[in-house]
Amino acid sequence: MLRLATSTTKGRIALRASAAALLAGLAAALCGCGFQPLYAQPGVTSHLAAVDVVAPAGRAGFLIRQHLDDALARNRDAAPAYRMNLALSETRYPRGVRIDNVATRYEYVLTATYALSRLPSGEIAKRGQVRVELTYDSADQPYAAIAAQQDAEDRAAEEAARRIQLEVATWLASGARS
Repeated sequence: MLRLATSTTKGRIALRASAAALLAGLAAALCGCGFQPLYAQPGVTSHLAAVDVVAPAGRAGFLIRQHLDDALARNRDAAPAYRMNLALSETRYPRGVRIDNVATRYEYVLTATYALSRLPSGEIAKRGQVRVELTYDSADQPYAAIAAQQDAEDRAAEEAARRIQLEVATWLASGARS
């Protein structure tokens, strides 16, 4: 029995070693093909941290601003170099309607339109729009239905912030910030 446990442990160690060697080989292959991470471009991270986000009032505006500040790693100690003005549109569609005409599932669509302007001139540097669609269950209990709806709003705001961050980072990495 002891011999079986030892051989299993040796097998796991060998498997981990081969996985590490495979990952090292893949990393070397990526370096050879000219792959460069987005955030390795000079100035991308510092410019993302210098974006001041202005979101509309309301729950969705608060959530997306909070997620964007986190995604962009906003540096509050430094003066902003850009201002991002957001406009949000939210819609809900009933899906999965029961025989008694009560929706058991909803589709939530959050559309975020943004304009990134340079400071202090206010010149528009980049415009964009992201659309996030997701579904959530609607329970018969009122509190559960509200909690599910709020969770959907939070998930949509997080995904919209991630997409905006990726679009702006790609734009900055392409050298368009000058």
